Amino acid sequence: MLVRLRRALGLATPPVVSVLRLSGVIGAIGPMRGGLTLEATAESIERAFAPKDQQAVALVINSPGGSPVQSALIGNRIRQLADEKKLPVLAFVEDVAASGGYWLACAADEIIADPASIVGSIGVVSQGFGFQDLLARIGVERRVYTAGRNKAMLDPFQPEKSEDVERLKALQLEIHASFIAWVKARRGPRLKADDDTLFTGEFWTGSRGLGLGLVDSLGDLRATLRARFGDTVRFRLVEERKPWLARRLGMAGAALPAADLATGAAAGLVAAAEQRALWARYGL
Repeated sequence: MLVRLRRALGLATPPVVSVLRLSGVIGAIGPMRGGLTLEATAESIERAFAPKDQQAVALVINSPGGSPVQSALIGNRIRQLADEKKLPVLAFVEDVAASGGYWLACAADEIIADPASIVGSIGVVSQGFGFQDLLARIGVERRVYTAGRNKAMLDPFQPEKSEDVERLKALQLEIHASFIAWVKARRGPRLKADDDTLFTGEFWTGSRGLGLGLVDSLGDLRATLRARFGDTVRFRLVEERKPWLARRLGMAGAALPAADLATGAAAGLVAAAEQRALWARYGL
């Protein structure tokens, strides 16, 4: 409102930068604990690029990664709007931009990291458990019927098969190649190390990432944007949409059926454990 009034009066307006926070595990998690997906973030991304006469869009990234598909979808949407609006995009890494989180950071034209942040982890990982010995111990027989000999591949209740592992690794190599291609396309000659160093899945501090060319500079959002656009720069914060069940609980939690609450709570516990494991990989 004040900006429009100043414009109407012919007065100078302060520079504006939209700030969009991309925080959390990437991918669909559950109704209570939303992850970063294109569906969940598309509206916020659109709003971040919508204002006219803004100087840039800033992404505040704090993510240990997750779904490579959602990482690519979100990153591509950011690039599409940045090119369409001809706006520079700056990514600011807080605690971690690793794996899919670094994929998102590469959607920016510049990456600015805290010296103690974690960046990198350019690789692909699949995790699971094997329960076949437990079933035998407690006297439970697993019965699986399929049409298609590979339909039950990597069933955690059956012994692991080497051919199944080979198929999984082949898929991982394809995804890894896409990740590498994205990083090279976005970072290009700024990368300062060879593939055997950068693309093994290893991760580094922001300070070390600067030396490797994974980030462009060290710093924080407020100081960096004030130095670049002046002390009068205004930060336009763009809020993310909450998961549907969290919104319902916020509006009328007491009115929800007990079954809905119990289902949401159970899903939330599983999601919390999975998220905790992802963050813990980086000591967080």
